[in-house]
Amino acid sequence: MSDPEHVLDRLRRIEWLERESAPAATVLNEVRALLADAEAWVRSEGHGNAAAEAAVAALRDALDGGEETALAAERTLVA
Repeated sequence: MSDPEHVLDRLRRIEWLERESAPAATVLNEVRALLADAEAWVRSEGHGNAAAEAAVAALRDALDGGEETALAAERTLVA
């Protein structure tokens, strides 16, 4: 499977998990894996694609910023 196919497959899996109301931690793990797949794709395409690099950086920032929020929400739902 090519890098773009890995990214698309991961996105489909995340959408499915959200539809199935999967636990936040499960979805977050898939988002982390999506970031790794996207980084691999950018590396395979070469470091000249500013748009691709910016997209991966934005995903990384969103993940870093949202991790505590997602975990707090999960704790709130469990409590």
